[in-house]
Amino acid sequence: MDTTMNANVRLQPRVQVHHPKLAMVSMMLGAFVGMFSETSLNIALPQLMAELHVSQSSIQWLVTGYMLVIGIILPLSSILTKWFSTRQIIIFGLCDFTLGAIISAMGNMFGMVLLGRMIQGIGTGLILPLMFTVVMQIFPPQKIGAVMGMCALVIMFAPAIGPTLTGLILKAASWHWIFWSFVPFLLIALVFAITSLENVNELTKPHVDFLSIVESIIGFSGLIGGVSLASRDGWTSVSVIACLLIALISLGLYCYRQIHLESPILNLRIFKYRDFRIGAIIVMVDFAIILSAMYLLPQYIQNGLLLPVALTGIIMLPGGVINALTSAFAGRIYDNTGAKLPARLGMLIALVGVILLLFANDHASVGYVIFAHVVLMIGCPLAMSPAQTSALNALSGREASDGSTILNTMQQIIGALATALATSFLEIGRLSANGTSHAYAFTNGVHFGLYFTLALVVIGLLASMQIKDNGR
Repeated sequence: MDTTMNANVRLQPRVQVHHPKLAMVSMMLGAFVGMFSETSLNIALPQLMAELHVSQSSIQWLVTGYMLVIGIILPLSSILTKWFSTRQIIIFGLCDFTLGAIISAMGNMFGMVLLGRMIQGIGTGLILPLMFTVVMQIFPPQKIGAVMGMCALVIMFAPAIGPTLTGLILKAASWHWIFWSFVPFLLIALVFAITSLENVNELTKPHVDFLSIVESIIGFSGLIGGVSLASRDGWTSVSVIACLLIALISLGLYCYRQIHLESPILNLRIFKYRDFRIGAIIVMVDFAIILSAMYLLPQYIQNGLLLPVALTGIIMLPGGVINALTSAFAGRIYDNTGAKLPARLGMLIALVGVILLLFANDHASVGYVIFAHVVLMIGCPLAMSPAQTSALNALSGREASDGSTILNTMQQIIGALATALATSFLEIGRLSANGTSHAYAFTNGVHFGLYFTLALVVIGLLASMQIKDNGR
């Protein structure tokens, strides 16, 4: 009898809500728009650079600046969930994102577009970690892998259709309509948040350590800023070295403080759990692989293969669709086998995909580029979703919320760093081929960027070898 009761308890969610599926709609739509916003501009960067009259190193701030704000906000999400209800945070995040989208849509100068992008980052930074936290709370353990897969499907569907929709928008109208396209989804999400979302967190209202917040902002923004400046000023410039030095000191003080505080802003102590630590490394590296490749490929197609922007979106579509479908499928694999098999297999497939892309030159066929991209987009999500679920399943209670916050924070920070580093390597490679044709020089720059992506895949593969047989 006791065994049956204990089994029933284990099959119950941690928090009971009336309509768990409806409760997820607003967060899934918000996360979808967040990822759509994060990746949709990549294809428009060459046009934006020309129309806003800024350089390659400046225009990439529309991507890295957005992710930088997300990276600053995400560490605060754990403490915010202890002061404000889930419903309050999500509704505010959706309203904030809508405001940022409207500002960027109405912008006619680089500064205004960037301001709107950074406001959007606040909304995404609030919504992303809560989505995964709520899943861990309102669904029973045996369904978490499948639901995580659906969450991954939703947010990975955005990169799948983002380049294609952006290409079609740019062909039919101006780039302003990229931002206007976010608004209908956000308004629908807002309706679901108001009508169906319940609070799943305990409001304890602990002390807020403002020194930690300052250290976090200085550290993360300095790190991204320093790497971004390197693509313009060089890695040995005084400005880059100063930014990186200040950032590393601030982050060191921040980490020390979080470990020793009774109520930290970000609970770094959970890295003591081996399964969480390994899963987190794979997730962060995997996200960096996807973002660096998705930053480089659209520009390679336009500037290396000299194809029009509308066709660029169509070329990116098959890989994006495969990415989304594999994300959902990978969640179910985890439920059956754990994280070891899909993580290792995914990283091996991603390795093949990057190598194929490295063999693409400025005369490569469209079919070859699509095939290489599809291979990469099979491997990355196959490893990511199981690794993320494995990491979060290593935690319980409040630690699961902290884990979700850490994973999402580090994904955005690593993603911003990966984009900035890819830009830097692209510029180094392009300049090293100076004197050749524009297409050849740009393709050479993309290859330099992909060498960085290749290094990330190797790190991810080595980390996947550390997953235990029962890593689920």
